[in-house]
Amino acid sequence: MSHIRGRFSKPADKAVAQYTASLPFDYRLYPQDITGSIAHARMLAKQGIITDEEAAKIIDGLKSIQQEIEQGKFNFKTELEDIHMAIESRLIENIGEVGGKLHTARSRNDQVALDMRLFTKEAISDTINGIRGFQRALLDLAGANKDVVMPGYTHLQVAQPVLLAHHLLAYFEMLQRDVDRFNDCLKRVDVMPLGSGALAGVAYDMDREFLAKELGFSKVSQNSLDAVADRDFVLEYEAAASIGMMHLSRLAEEIVLWSSADFDFIELDEAYATGSSIMPQKKNPDVAELARGKTGRVYGSLMALLTTMKGLPLAYNRDMQEDKQGLFDTVDTLLSTLEVFEGMIRTLKIKSGNTARAVERGYTLATDLADYLVKKGEPFRTAHDIVGRLVSYAAEKGKSFAELSINEYKKFSTLFGEDVRKISVKSSLAARDVTGGTAPKQVEQALAKARKMVAKV
Repeated sequence: MSHIRGRFSKPADKAVAQYTASLPFDYRLYPQDITGSIAHARMLAKQGIITDEEAAKIIDGLKSIQQEIEQGKFNFKTELEDIHMAIESRLIENIGEVGGKLHTARSRNDQVALDMRLFTKEAISDTINGIRGFQRALLDLAGANKDVVMPGYTHLQVAQPVLLAHHLLAYFEMLQRDVDRFNDCLKRVDVMPLGSGALAGVAYDMDREFLAKELGFSKVSQNSLDAVADRDFVLEYEAAASIGMMHLSRLAEEIVLWSSADFDFIELDEAYATGSSIMPQKKNPDVAELARGKTGRVYGSLMALLTTMKGLPLAYNRDMQEDKQGLFDTVDTLLSTLEVFEGMIRTLKIKSGNTARAVERGYTLATDLADYLVKKGEPFRTAHDIVGRLVSYAAEKGKSFAELSINEYKKFSTLFGEDVRKISVKSSLAARDVTGGTAPKQVEQALAKARKMVAKV
């Protein structure tokens, strides 16, 4: 803070300088900061605020600094407080006082707002690409196992037979809504704030539309106070990321369950599991478990920033410096989770025999038996009661539906006939031939549609 003189006659206390410094984490914004500064220098020259020669010197100096940073030669001095001042200080050091002209018609308030918007735009693009990669992995697994049958569950109790591909496509749909959310978020992020100054706009003849075009924004901000004082675009990214991580966490939970000896539906590749320090037989689903845990971190970042912003008067307040670490961690967590999940899914082995046997264990055809009676004239509620009592009887006798005699069926309803034997897992699946259903025909169509969706990107 000591570099900002004028009003102050002594430097900040050392502890204060360390407490307020954001450079240890906002250094990540250097590409966006330099990109924004280059565009700003070009605009200043275009408007005659600085000369073309001065702009050229500034731009060359900025590009040189970017090379220094990327080559690991840049000295990040904590006393310079943030990445903006670190770059500006080095620029002046390298090219002289002309470097001080770069900050004309600009405040750190609209500068950081720009950097955060540029970063978030890139994060959205990377996130959507990561989701697409994971969606393709799900589709490949579903396509390779499109005939595999498994129990569908409600309340984690065996419910009805479904195709494994249908189950995986449920996650595809969730992820597609995540893509839609991030694309929608981009509309609010894609706003250029430069020209807002500290809070009131700037007293120079700026060409904000030129800056927007140079920086790839579709529009410019319409209120200078709003442009520097809100971070709802960060909150929106973090909210979409939280929902996305929730979806991944749900799949993670199923992977944990399915890989257990009690379910034994899948086998994880050794590259995506770990052993035990004491039990030699263990193959732990640590990747899935960590994803469940990291979901809480993403939620935490969203709640932290919501809490930070909720009581701030207009315009900029230093509290808003707390917007960065949570966003960076959220982006890193979501992208890394998508990456490892794609690999985990691509190496996953399905134990189709075990999933098929699980379908037979839980009287999953009970609803089909009720539908059978309904088609013979029984009201559904009565049919539901009849089959419920039939299930209790079969369970008590330790028999499956297939092991019951027709006479046993008829004890519960005279509408049961020999044709009840036609009810099978295959017939149950085929009967769900409605849009969005688990019938093989519908799942095949859904797979084809999903493949087209991911092929567009």
